Amino acid sequence: MGLLVAISLIAAFLTFHFLFRAMLCVRRRRIIRAGGSGIGCLVSAAIAGAGAMLLLSYFSYGRLTEEQLVSRIEFRRISPEEFQARLMIAGTDDRFFILRGNEWQMDARIVTWKPPMTILGLDPIYQLDRLSGRYAEIDRERHEARTVHSLAMNSPADVWKFARRFPFLMPGVDAHYGTATYVPMVDGARYDVSMSRDALLARPANDQARAAVGDWSGTIE
Repeated sequence: MGLLVAISLIAAFLTFHFLFRAMLCVRRRRIIRAGGSGIGCLVSAAIAGAGAMLLLSYFSYGRLTEEQLVSRIEFRRISPEEFQARLMIAGTDDRFFILRGNEWQMDARIVTWKPPMTILGLDPIYQLDRLSGRYAEIDRERHEARTVHSLAMNSPADVWKFARRFPFLMPGVDAHYGTATYVPMVDGARYDVSMSRDALLARPANDQARAAVGDWSGTIE
């Protein structure tokens, strides 16, 4: 982290340095030197911008050092196949969503680092992305209305989005989805959702959830 901050600050300083030199050379009509300083300014600005984006994303995302609990979710039945989901995340207000179907899934954005980015010593980072419901029966899944809710924060500087869109500009940044297995929704069920270094894990946290998982034909980690 300290190395990333230092690189960003040095690049920002060089940006202003080259900009000042370019302006000075233009005034003195030294066009070739002004062009060289302009190129240096652009390169430094690109490095400083990338560093700033990484820092903003690093602090706006959660950091992963080991498997950790990221949220709890509880369900209340509204109608036979419609549920109110209560999403509980430490340090934030509870959020409520309506999900249709008989199973639910949560997705997260995960960023891990590969060479050459590993020299920065950054931990993997994550952000919860979406919560969705579905029907276990394929025919109903094709024809019934589904519900998907966004959980992510909108940010103009998001390293995950940038790395997914322009991977050739972000060598060493691996941006991917982590997904919890679809698990059943039943009235009163509560689940703990944990994050490993590459996936979400949903585990039953009360008797209603354990009974639902025990009667379910799917699998859960």
